[in-house]
Amino acid sequence: MTDNKKIRDPRFWVPSLYLAQGLPFFAVAIVANQMLKSMGVPNDELNHWTGLIGFAWVFKPLWSPFLELASSKKLVVVGFQVFGGLCLGGVALALHAPFWFAACMAMLALVGISSATHDISCDGLYIASLDEKGQAKYAGWTGTFFNAGKFFTTGGLLLLAGHFEKTLGVVPAWTISFCILAAIMVALGLYNSWALPTAKNAVTADTNAGAIARTLWEVIVEFFKKPGIWVSIVFIILFRAGEAQVQSIGPLFLREARHLGGLGLTTAEVGAVYGTVGTVAFVVGSIAGGYFTSWLSLKRAILWLILAVNLPNVAFYLLSVFQPTDLSVIGVALSVEMFGYGFGFVGLILYMMQVVAPGKYQTAHYAFATGIMQLGFVLFKLFSGDIQLSLGYQHFFVWVMLCAIPVAVLSQLIPMTARPQPEEAPAPQAVRAG
Repeated sequence: MTDNKKIRDPRFWVPSLYLAQGLPFFAVAIVANQMLKSMGVPNDELNHWTGLIGFAWVFKPLWSPFLELASSKKLVVVGFQVFGGLCLGGVALALHAPFWFAACMAMLALVGISSATHDISCDGLYIASLDEKGQAKYAGWTGTFFNAGKFFTTGGLLLLAGHFEKTLGVVPAWTISFCILAAIMVALGLYNSWALPTAKNAVTADTNAGAIARTLWEVIVEFFKKPGIWVSIVFIILFRAGEAQVQSIGPLFLREARHLGGLGLTTAEVGAVYGTVGTVAFVVGSIAGGYFTSWLSLKRAILWLILAVNLPNVAFYLLSVFQPTDLSVIGVALSVEMFGYGFGFVGLILYMMQVVAPGKYQTAHYAFATGIMQLGFVLFKLFSGDIQLSLGYQHFFVWVMLCAIPVAVLSQLIPMTARPQPEEAPAPQAVRAG
């Protein structure tokens, strides 16, 4: 019994659980773009394909209830950690195929689906295994180790890939990088098979595919019956208009040749400034944004939060105008942008929690809201490359800042508190946020 208690101590499994959530997400969202840039894929084409893969996180609420059919959340979590690791290894192998681009996209799509599915049971296991006090106690750990995945992938891994690009060539460099990612994910899966609590799924008379499908339909209907839901959907999507484009094109701009308007940084230099100081600035900004909003209230803070996300994008415009070569100057500019992104993004999270989710199926409806949030990112990411190629980098970054105007105006016209809803008895929440 003593060993079993030790295994279930959250200090032994929360870090490994959320590191495994972050690694594949950032591998698809950021690292894949850097790899494709090194392989000579144009900005528009690479953003089209990696943007499409992002739809896995948009639609994950639709299959999340069916994961309750598994005997435990641990089984799903461990299974998709190992499977995700094997798919990351598949990306490394795909680089050597004659049809390498199609093969890489297929494997990255599997990584995306695996990661999105893992997220659902990952958060579900955390909620089911800890009481409210424990959830609050380790909430900071979840964000810290999720962002540790970003620190490792966009910092350490890019530094390593950049080193091997110079010494071994592009294809071997990225083969090694994705093999390392694959090995870490499989190792995390094996470790978590020992460390995670079981978190058995409840078995009832309604635990079958038909009953779950009916509940899911009810969840969807109730979501779209919420007062003002379509305005909320527009607000959530527009909130990400500028940020999604900058997060997609910004790292590519850093790599672009100087005569084409970029800064001409190497893969390793991007890892040094974007994945290290940039990640730290994002985490600090997120914490500060939470305290700021708590102090001021969402209604009074929302405009400042929107401005915080978008105004620092002037840093990219200035970088595109002056094209500095000093890495410390570039690092400071990116830190300002990432701090603002972290600070302001809190506003969208709280809007979904406090305005969209309340009511029947609160947890499920928060999951749907996060899917819409990801939809906003994907839609603007899909076309960001086309817009950048049409406008050039300088005008593109001006366009990005103009994209903040609609959501800033809308924020002053719509309620920032939950609208009154018909009182209904609470129902089982079949879909979890993930």
